[in-house]
Amino acid sequence: MQQTLFKIDVQPQPVNVASVPQRSPFRYPGGKTWLTPWIRRWLGNKTRQPETFIDAFAGGGSVSLTVACENLCRRVIMVELDEDVASVWRVVLSPNADSLAQRIVDFELNTGSATKVIEDKPRTDLDRAFQTIVRNRVYHGGILASGSGFLKHGENGKGILSRWYPETLARRIREISSVRHKILFIQGDAFEIVQAYSARSTAVTFLDPPYTVGGKKAGTRLYKFFQVDHRRLFEIASTIQGEFLMTYDVSDEVAELALVHGLDIEKVPMTNTHHSRMEELLIGRDLAWAR
Repeated sequence: MQQTLFKIDVQPQPVNVASVPQRSPFRYPGGKTWLTPWIRRWLGNKTRQPETFIDAFAGGGSVSLTVACENLCRRVIMVELDEDVASVWRVVLSPNADSLAQRIVDFELNTGSATKVIEDKPRTDLDRAFQTIVRNRVYHGGILASGSGFLKHGENGKGILSRWYPETLARRIREISSVRHKILFIQGDAFEIVQAYSARSTAVTFLDPPYTVGGKKAGTRLYKFFQVDHRRLFEIASTIQGEFLMTYDVSDEVAELALVHGLDIEKVPMTNTHHSRMEELLIGRDLAWAR
């Protein structure tokens, strides 16, 4: 029987995500709303505010938005490779944000109208961003990867309407737009961007890759770009001159990678979309602040 590498005490209670501000227009699989208090603790008690926050696998952007909206860093760089997700961030962080918000408010959602939007070929970034938001909101689990499909029952049998809150989505988009001067969005490869900023000691880096270590299947099912060389990611992380924080599923393989690179690990509680208590890993050089 393989001996576990973990002898880490878990913090007693997971974060109540209902108490955390919901800022993202996405309902994102693997989202990090539960991590918000940990990000505040990490960045909020520093004697000197970090210059730049790099969110290398931005996805739904909840961490980046927390940092920007709560002034935890002077500048935020969001990086995302998926072209559909990227189209949303490009528009939301541009002067076209209000047009996207208004299109969402004006849209009469039903199966027919949603199908038409999803099947149409977008002509502009605004079209693609709107199409992506609709897909994200009507597809099961918000999954945008190939093979996903419409919600069948949803909340209280509402089907695809159960996750469509047009006024709320519009408000979130406009609130993000109000801090867009703090955020730079890059559609690109996380590895390249992290390496480009690795020598900047005034930057802090957040790494939340798809979870595919140790035979984990969630990442392969949830994301279009799920293939990640985790060993190389740890190697790159070990070269970062500033502070960084990684999040991973609990895995002996991840613990071993952290051990090899001399990194600290903390196991922290979280709740998944089904409100089940689980644990995830925080990994960095010094996680005394997380204890």
